[in-house]
Amino acid sequence: MRKQKIYYSLLAAVFFLSCQTAPKFSDPLLDGSNFIPLEPGASAYIFADVQQARPVLDFFPIPEMNDKYVIQIIDKTKSAVMGIYPAESGRQFQLAGWGNYPSGRGGLALGMNKSWKKNRSAGGYSYWYSEANRLSVNMSTSQIYASTSRTTAPSDPFGAGIEFPDAFNEFRRGSFLACWLDTPGPLLNTIFQSMGLPLQIPVELIFISLAQANSESAGAYEALIRMKTPSASQARGLAAMISMARLFTSGNSGGDGLAALTPVLFANAPVQDSDSLIIKTAPLGEKEIALLFNLFLVNAGK
Repeated sequence: MRKQKIYYSLLAAVFFLSCQTAPKFSDPLLDGSNFIPLEPGASAYIFADVQQARPVLDFFPIPEMNDKYVIQIIDKTKSAVMGIYPAESGRQFQLAGWGNYPSGRGGLALGMNKSWKKNRSAGGYSYWYSEANRLSVNMSTSQIYASTSRTTAPSDPFGAGIEFPDAFNEFRRGSFLACWLDTPGPLLNTIFQSMGLPLQIPVELIFISLAQANSESAGAYEALIRMKTPSASQARGLAAMISMARLFTSGNSGGDGLAALTPVLFANAPVQDSDSLIIKTAPLGEKEIALLFNLFLVNAGK
């Protein structure tokens, strides 16, 4: 009898596992963990309180964000983490979100749409894929995974998972949108050269956060940028370079394109914190936010 109970228990466990449609992870924005269920290798990882960030998400320089299915996902999402991947990876972006989703009705709608096909990930989890949209989606009532591909080959929406820097949790506190960029030195050099500033910046890691500005201007935001260098001496050298750049741009009232962002980025003197520099931007309007996103995220995805 006991062996029979054990047999049925094991059978039930196998049945339960075989019916699981997606891995379950707690929301890292709420539980304070330093693990996110995304694929390694992204140029930039973004954390968002989606409902607070909703007004600025429209400025994300990612055409797939305008897809009607992606918009529906965003509208139902409370918080999310997203990775933006370089072109050679074959992936455009990957998202894990937490919210309230109509999984039953959503699954039925996709199943009735001929452009969506059911697929299975390497880990054995099922998801829907649209070749026309190059979009992969898995949805439950509380969590969603989505991924877009640069080719017509399906992009697995499930990631192996990655740990993010311990200091990032503290840095993003109080912001509704934050990101970190790995090995951003070449990216920064390209950005500053495009702004007419031939700086060579030895930066290993960048954190960026966006919050409401302490300003009476409606809809104004502030960005905080933390740049980690290999050593405190290199941070001092970088501070001197940026201070010199501020002298050359102090009389510049702006311009078109990236030139308009130069006085915003260099509005305040950088503050050194050991091997890192912290830069606080001037208040940002819609135009500056769009430029800031294009500056970092478009270049990160190349």
